[in-house]
Amino acid sequence: MQQANLFQTGGLVAGVDEAGRGPLAGPVAAAAVILNPEQPVAGLADSKKLSAGRREELAREVRASALAWAVAWADPAEIDALNILAATMLAMRRAILGLSLTPAVVQVDGNRLPDLRFGDRRLAGEAIIGGDDRVAAISAASILAKTVRDRMMIELDRLYPCYEFARHKGYGTAVHRARLEEFGPCREHRFTFAPVRAAS
Repeated sequence: MQQANLFQTGGLVAGVDEAGRGPLAGPVAAAAVILNPEQPVAGLADSKKLSAGRREELAREVRASALAWAVAWADPAEIDALNILAATMLAMRRAILGLSLTPAVVQVDGNRLPDLRFGDRRLAGEAIIGGDDRVAAISAASILAKTVRDRMMIELDRLYPCYEFARHKGYGTAVHRARLEEFGPCREHRFTFAPVRAAS
């Protein structure tokens, strides 16, 4: 696992990752994290490889020790208006803008970078395939994005209990698809996604 080295990079490094590109409902969330090299967080990994309880523990540690962190999202209406890739990039950009410190370098999980032009400044960026399991700051961002999005889906479950969002977090499980067919979609669904469109 690579830890950020401020002397090698010449400035602060922000790791960025998303959660929720694949679901049929709910927002796509993104997080940006600038870790403190003096306070490394043990056990960071791709959020998908961690239990829900362990993710919550690590999320608390990251929020307590990071130099800066932010979580942002794009809602289902934005996903439908832009497409899921563009909405994901928008959520990432919002997360970077939400940081209380300006990074010199942004490292993003995957093979694409969001727009890193902010006013008259352009941040350096690096897309790293598998970064959520290789780069500590990206792992931290993965964990924050996933835990925040899961909590949002639990809140949506209280508003729309018929879909059981707390159970599947909006993913296209058999239960979710059955509820979609029975009740039709709600405003939190992504209408440009084929299973939702078919149930409309």
